[in-house]
Amino acid sequence: MGDNLFLLVMEKARVAVIGGGLAGVEAANRLAKEGFKVDLYEMRPKKMTPAHKTGNLAELVCSNSLGGRGITTGSGLLKAEMERLDSIVLEAAKKAEVPAGGALAVDRNIFSEYITRKLDENPNINLIREEVKQIPLEDYDVVIVASGPLTSEALTEDIRKKLGADYLYFYDAIAPIVDAETVDFSKGWWGSRYNKGGADYFNCPLTKEEYEKFVEELLKAEKVIPKDFEGACYFEGCMPIEVMAERGKDTLRYGPMKPVGLIDPQTGKEPYAVVQLRKENKEGTLLSLVGFQTKLTYPEQKRVFRLIPCLRNAKFIRLGSIHRNTFLQSNKLLKPTLQSRKYPNLLFAGQITGVEGYVASAATGILAGINAARLLRGEEPLTFPKETMLGALVDYITSKEGELQPMNPVFGLLPPLPKRVKNKKLRKELMAKRSLETLERFIAKK
Repeated sequence: MGDNLFLLVMEKARVAVIGGGLAGVEAANRLAKEGFKVDLYEMRPKKMTPAHKTGNLAELVCSNSLGGRGITTGSGLLKAEMERLDSIVLEAAKKAEVPAGGALAVDRNIFSEYITRKLDENPNINLIREEVKQIPLEDYDVVIVASGPLTSEALTEDIRKKLGADYLYFYDAIAPIVDAETVDFSKGWWGSRYNKGGADYFNCPLTKEEYEKFVEELLKAEKVIPKDFEGACYFEGCMPIEVMAERGKDTLRYGPMKPVGLIDPQTGKEPYAVVQLRKENKEGTLLSLVGFQTKLTYPEQKRVFRLIPCLRNAKFIRLGSIHRNTFLQSNKLLKPTLQSRKYPNLLFAGQITGVEGYVASAATGILAGINAARLLRGEEPLTFPKETMLGALVDYITSKEGELQPMNPVFGLLPPLPKRVKNKKLRKELMAKRSLETLERFIAKK
């Protein structure tokens, strides 16, 4: 394409991104970097969702952790790939980082404020604070829908009509946050599992009697009753703690309350069970209960969680809540380029596609932004190699047979190595090395 024609395409191209979450900001940022003018729509703060508290872009509503750092974890490998793709989410995470052992956690206010400011100041991004009730395919050359799992009812209905398909949904439960000043630090200790990282978690030990009493009361506690149109369909990776407890009295000891790798310095032994608290902000004045997503009523949360010895007098800054999330059956509706099979100029990104977690949502936003730019230039959209974590994840959600359930970035999605490697750690290291080398070659060719 000649320079003059290219500039004409750039000037006349009309592209919209619907949704200012992690996927939406990545998509808009990518398009802006490539020289396109972008209309980025975000309905907040004019219209709020059941989970959001602010009008900031990329507000984190569940955990403040972006998952493991190491490239031998699915999330860590995906982040390494995103760094090579100039992710604004990871750029912001570095500015807002708080200590969290082997995980990348952020001060959520600093994080979202940084992204909001960067995009608001970008001359190529027009931030429009309005609810989009219908996908504006007639008004734009390309549209990216990244409206998230809390898509408004009007837009949800329009997507349903346009794609001719039903939604599934799952529940995403939010863990409580406590005021650090009200935690009894004399009854626990700071430290990370297996001493990895620094003393980034406060560990609250429970004896066998304390644990059994906690589980007993948890199972008896009153829960929020779903509305008539909501059935109990939980995603395994974000299971409410009381639902896990229903599977057996020791289930929590193999889940969020597992003591493995934690030695109580007061006894020199592994406790019977442990609740971990993680810093929610840089100052460490707020602590969240790791893995304690819940749908208990607010009074019951206070009663039951105060049975944990360290939290006897805890003041809860935010209690857990639960809300309905929607996502597409992308295996029936989307191409591995994230284009709609029915409308080639319509792309989807983020949790609405059936990926799970902050990092996966953001990564699909980058991919949607790359392919939207290619479509605008008259180029073929890209399908990322399956040897990369991003390519493997998108391949899974767009090709899985049967019913699609939300999927995290995990090594099980990657194709096996040519030669079998028995050592699990070494195998993952080799697969990660292959992924990053494959991505670099792929980027260099395009």
